[in-house]
Amino acid sequence: MNSLPTPDHPQPQSLSDLFISFTLLALQGFGGVLAVVQRELVEKKRWMTREEFIDDWAVAQIMPGPNVINLSMMVGSRYFGLKGALAALAGMLTVPLMLVLLLALVYAEFAGHPGVAGALRGMSAVAAGLIAATGLKLFGALLKNALGLRLCVAFGALCFVAIALLRWPLFYVLFGLGSLACVLAFRKLAP
Repeated sequence: MNSLPTPDHPQPQSLSDLFISFTLLALQGFGGVLAVVQRELVEKKRWMTREEFIDDWAVAQIMPGPNVINLSMMVGSRYFGLKGALAALAGMLTVPLMLVLLLALVYAEFAGHPGVAGALRGMSAVAAGLIAATGLKLFGALLKNALGLRLCVAFGALCFVAIALLRWPLFYVLFGLGSLACVLAFRKLAP
């Protein structure tokens, strides 16, 4: 995990600010939150740089549990320690959990309606587009990566082939390619 950001970095003003910010973030994330999280934490609030976001998102992805929950706890911990991690976690879960339970009751009533099924299929296309757009937006940060742009693109392509085309389990791909990338980065960064 990165150390505290430089003083010119904006940061959450209090535990309440952290809680409210992550609650609002969670309420925006339908189907895939990568685009929303990146926009809010990097572009709007500027609590993180693009490079910090990519580094922390990579760590959040390999940890067990939902990526955005892991990231929220990392950000909360960075600014306020354990209390910050718990405030960010509560912000990510409390109000959204209540809404999901309410929506589950509504869905149970109308699940058989053809319009509901069509709406869900349409939303999946939008979620895929959001993920692709965020990937393209963050691509520039790879220029500063220790592995270099070519190797990062190669790892991305190998990951895509392994998961999308060969249908290998995500765990094995992350463990295999992730371990190799970590070793290569460590070698390049070692004095």
